[in-house]
Amino acid sequence: MKTLNLPYPRIGLVLQGGGALGSYQAGVFEGLDKRGIHPNWVGGISIGSLNCAVIAGNAPKDRVEKLKGFWETICRHPSPLAQFLMFADKMYAGSPIGMNMLNSTYIEKMFGSAAASSAVMGGQTNFFVPKPFAPGVGSPADVSFYDTSPMLATLEKFCDFDRINDPKSMRVSVGATNVRTGNFVYFDNTEMKLEPKHFLASGSLPPGFPAVEIDGEFYWDGGCVSNTPLEHFYTLGNISREDALVFQIDLWSAKGEHPTNIFEVMERQKDIQYSSRTRSGTNSIKEKQRMRKLLLDAMEHVPDSVKNQGSWYSELTRELQLDKKKFNFIQLIYQDKPSEGHFKDYQFSFETMQMHWQAGLDDMLETLSNPKCLELPPDGENYTEYDFHRAQKADHTLNRKKK
Repeated sequence: MKTLNLPYPRIGLVLQGGGALGSYQAGVFEGLDKRGIHPNWVGGISIGSLNCAVIAGNAPKDRVEKLKGFWETICRHPSPLAQFLMFADKMYAGSPIGMNMLNSTYIEKMFGSAAASSAVMGGQTNFFVPKPFAPGVGSPADVSFYDTSPMLATLEKFCDFDRINDPKSMRVSVGATNVRTGNFVYFDNTEMKLEPKHFLASGSLPPGFPAVEIDGEFYWDGGCVSNTPLEHFYTLGNISREDALVFQIDLWSAKGEHPTNIFEVMERQKDIQYSSRTRSGTNSIKEKQRMRKLLLDAMEHVPDSVKNQGSWYSELTRELQLDKKKFNFIQLIYQDKPSEGHFKDYQFSFETMQMHWQAGLDDMLETLSNPKCLELPPDGENYTEYDFHRAQKADHTLNRKKK
């Protein structure tokens, strides 16, 4: 297995929550693996945390294969209705005559709706199943529409938890929400022993999924507070103390078109809520890095007579020198197809999973085709970022203007 020699002691992979869209992240990881880039710190929320478990819980050479096995296990194979819709879609694509209302996008929406309805009514094998007397009463662990205990066995099947709990091999951080306090918490293998229930807690989105009890506290999906672990990586995780390359893989785009019907309103609401203002977060990190640099530069002009007045100067200098490290941030945000609707996060069809996976693989390989995106920030700078879809849009706009 090849390994790309990169000038970063820390390579992070940050995975947002997004249900069925999470196979996009698996495709992105395959792209990293193909180019010999192996993260040594993974962090996730919700479905991102489950992907983290499979990645960290396997040897590097087995990770892509295990991810495929995991996603093929939790995604439903097509029903007879879905098979018919796919057949109709292919027939339309090869037809020289368009069918008035029944176009390809319409057929794909019908297929997606059927797949999502199947998940709502029957659950997903090896992931969640409907509770017979839902939603129930009692503790937060008893009140939900589905039972997620099948995922515990699935994680045990695809993950080696001894490997997950070896922070020297890979650091693992997954976010959840404390139901009692409402606070965002992280389960981190540098601070505790991680078990399947920690990853299940990160993905326990109410009211569909029940809270998970850990050491007397109940936890819901981290997306109840924030759907991205970027802050933990940068601030709480002190990633600014060493040169770092971080890939953030998001599943929801904050930007979008105005909705024109109630279903588009529902989809747009999810996009905005679960995107967690990722790009504003990266802008905040960029500003913090800029201010650190400015403060360090200013410290160099402090007169000796002032430097010797107490220990503040030496302490501040030491902190700023630690923060002098460079940070390279690469972001991918899944761009959904026009045929996807408000049900895209619970459309666990096998075909949609493959489509998401391929999109992630293509986007990551296209990103890495620009070798400059992996370079350290230039001398005098401590932060760079590369956003593939933003760069792609800029190139398209430039080419359009040239025409």
